[in-house]
Amino acid sequence: MKCPKTPEEWNDVAKRFASKWNCFNCVEALDGKHIAIKKPEGGGSLYFNYKKFYSIVLMALSDAKYKFLFVDIGAEGGAGDGGTWQKCKLARAITNNRAGLPQDRNLLNYDEPIPFHIVADDAFALNTWLMKPYSHQPQDSTERIYSYRLSLARHVVENAFGLLQMRWRVFETTMQQDVQVCKKITLCPCVMHNLALQRCPLAGTDVDYEDQHHNVVAGTWREELLNLME
Repeated sequence: MKCPKTPEEWNDVAKRFASKWNCFNCVEALDGKHIAIKKPEGGGSLYFNYKKFYSIVLMALSDAKYKFLFVDIGAEGGAGDGGTWQKCKLARAITNNRAGLPQDRNLLNYDEPIPFHIVADDAFALNTWLMKPYSHQPQDSTERIYSYRLSLARHVVENAFGLLQMRWRVFETTMQQDVQVCKKITLCPCVMHNLALQRCPLAGTDVDYEDQHHNVVAGTWREELLNLME
């Protein structure tokens, strides 16, 4: 699992988002996933999340092809996605201009430089380097197009989580080990997920995709995961 550190490496990731998802100057898709654990001894309330179970947070950033580039594992579930991300070393590095992101770049037919950025959902704080869809309704045509394109790019990390959960059934259970062991158990499938993508490429229908009419079609992992849960 190798996170880009130079402008050249970030540019390579951004090119894949542009070509595959028509989302420009995008370098990663960000989201958090709650990993169910038994109630820790002492301080258990810190791990009790808004979904009403005990958890640690898997904070992950994915590239355009569902590969994890960065993960932060082990924050208390009660902290929430936004608060957990702000404490991640990568977030601090970006804030302090130490992450190696490229200089702002003009988009095609647009003469104002646009920052390279991460895409995320409403759980995260808006920043020049973190974009999310418009939350207000109704939206005009320009806003709808922007929100649609950004949401489509953000779906890659949601799909990465779905593939992870479908392949490794440990995420369908409540881990009974202590927190430190749960962190290691969570990290291993993330690494194996990346290896699986390298050695066994996905079929186009395995994950969410956009049809010729710009409708988002659900990937087969969603149905397979539902079948596993039944």
